[in-house]
Amino acid sequence: MQEGDSVDEYFRSYEELNVHHLMLDDNPRTFAYRKAIFEWREKFKNKVVMDVGAGTGILSIFCAQAGAKKVYAVEASKLAILAKEVVIENNFENVVQVIHNKVEDLDANVIEKVDILVSEWMGFYLVHEGMLNSVIVARDRYLKPEGFMFPSIAKLYAAPCQLPSFFDFWNNVYGVSMKCVGKKYRETKPLKPEVLTVKPQDLLSEGKLIAWLDLKEVSDEDLSHLGGNEWVFPCTKDGNYQGACIWFVVEFPNGSELPTSPMDEETHWKQTVIVLPSTIDVKKGEAIAFKMFLHHDLVNSRRYNIEFIMLDPADAEHDIPCSCNMPKCIVTRAYIQEHVNNPPISRV
Repeated sequence: MQEGDSVDEYFRSYEELNVHHLMLDDNPRTFAYRKAIFEWREKFKNKVVMDVGAGTGILSIFCAQAGAKKVYAVEASKLAILAKEVVIENNFENVVQVIHNKVEDLDANVIEKVDILVSEWMGFYLVHEGMLNSVIVARDRYLKPEGFMFPSIAKLYAAPCQLPSFFDFWNNVYGVSMKCVGKKYRETKPLKPEVLTVKPQDLLSEGKLIAWLDLKEVSDEDLSHLGGNEWVFPCTKDGNYQGACIWFVVEFPNGSELPTSPMDEETHWKQTVIVLPSTIDVKKGEAIAFKMFLHHDLVNSRRYNIEFIMLDPADAEHDIPCSCNMPKCIVTRAYIQEHVNNPPISRV
């Protein structure tokens, strides 16, 4: 498939109303945007806004309801035709201008600079679909220097986890043991991340921050490669290390958030999981270590390749202090605690 073909297929996929029903029915997602916009009414009042990837136009309508003077609702797919009807149905045709075009192809001589740039651009594991690159184009061309991004911050997290749906199922299939089938089944899974719901009790450790994006400053070059550091995870319970769970959080300028972690209300993004081929038994306090890289796919820019590398915790760099039970971390914690309880006496 050529790059142009994949781009056209991407936009056509958003002409399916089932896709929009899924997103609109996602209460945490839609309510988070509505709440963030309405709580910032004073910032939207009489301002010019651009909504990149407007879809059905709901975020554009929210901005208009919050008092925006002008809203450019930019939508590349044919859904723009229906979005215009939504605008008319809600009596905002004098405020919201639906533009049926890719943001990259807009005429900068026709679009005025905007005060706020709104977009729901997030994909699975935050950056799947590569829509953030289009938002960056809009930001660089149309957002005023003092303007605001909605959302303004994006953070990607990961943690080791248990995956009973992938492992336990095969132990007893209607009274028949199929562990050998499960092993073959899992051997294919590391080739592609899984999107599923991870229960909070199946996390084996607290999440670590894999990537932090300031959306006012992030560049295309920054997005070409995310992650890459070593992360050590002290286990908070006994369990079965069977995969790595990935989720994200975005923050709005008013301080509100849209989280997608296993600890929060489920969204249509769920969580993204790297499945291990076999189970590793772990104990509370034991350390798990890995590296994770996200690289832009060279053929299809809408996709990322995720590289997951398991590490020996003894060779990885631990936090200071680290709560794992490795001797060096136990000694470090004891040293820090000793100096907290008995600070050195300064003499003059």
